Amino acid sequence: MASFTTGMSSHTRKVQTLYKKAVRSLENWYDRRDVFRYQAVLMRERFDQNKDVKDMRIAKDLIMKGEQELFEKQHWHPKKFPESPGGVAYGREVIPPDWVMDYWHPIEKAQYPEYFARREQRKQEYIKLWEKTHGKPTTTGHH
Repeated sequence: MASFTTGMSSHTRKVQTLYKKAVRSLENWYDRRDVFRYQAVLMRERFDQNKDVKDMRIAKDLIMKGEQELFEKQHWHPKKFPESPGGVAYGREVIPPDWVMDYWHPIEKAQYPEYFARREQRKQEYIKLWEKTHGKPTTTGHH
């Protein structure tokens, strides 16, 4: 399911995001698993100390201070996952879009008759669903 960001997020989401970034920052600094886990437990304790704050002004201030501290203590060369943007394998494997198979030669399609029969069936089902949901397309004379 696709979603979009509206620019507004709940306080809970901001805390979760800050926590995740803080733990990822710790991963950048500590390469030994035991040392990293110890630091992560200490970080979790810092978040747990403030989990019951009810005053939103104080909570907002805590998030701002946390983001500032995270910025000040960020690693100079953060790790990146290989297939994430900025990673060494990002965009390396190009997944061809589905419509490419519409241009296969009939001899190529004949090698996989069950697959292409089912594919045509699914395409017709999708068209019916689209027309049921959005209505049939109308021609307005624009070309």
